[in-house]
Amino acid sequence: MDDNKIESQNRLNTAVKIGSIAYVIWGILHIYVGYIGVSQFIADPNRGLWSALLGGDKMPVDKFQFATDPMTLKVTANFILNFCLDVAGYGFLGILLGIMLWKNSKPWLAYFIGLFIIGLADLSFLFLQVIPGHIKGDLGTYGGPILWFIAIIALPFGLPKFKLKELF
Repeated sequence: MDDNKIESQNRLNTAVKIGSIAYVIWGILHIYVGYIGVSQFIADPNRGLWSALLGGDKMPVDKFQFATDPMTLKVTANFILNFCLDVAGYGFLGILLGIMLWKNSKPWLAYFIGLFIIGLADLSFLFLQVIPGHIKGDLGTYGGPILWFIAIIALPFGLPKFKLKELF
């Protein structure tokens, strides 16, 4: 191999490593959301779960009207716990994608799953919850979409040439 080809291959490998690591970190952060949800559900399934989610400019915790009837409390607690566990499930998917990409196992399939499925999860959260001010916008809430964006931008520079027949 000549020096230019080796340098090009190193650059490509670096791009895949950046994207893979971004997805693994993304996954860990999202699994942590599931952990927080379960912890809050155990500690205080009503106020604790809501308090873990609220706090944006338009939805301060101290102004939120918590439900008082048992049926509404149960339904909302289960709904939020379900949301947190779904987020954790996306986290496991993110880690799986990071591993697939790192090992070059169906890399374009992993890329497109990340682009569309992880993108749908993160962008809907960002545009429906964080930007409108329902959930506090901070490094924790913006971190996921930033990591996803880093991954989808970096990865194509390091993936092998796209061949539709090798996608599945």
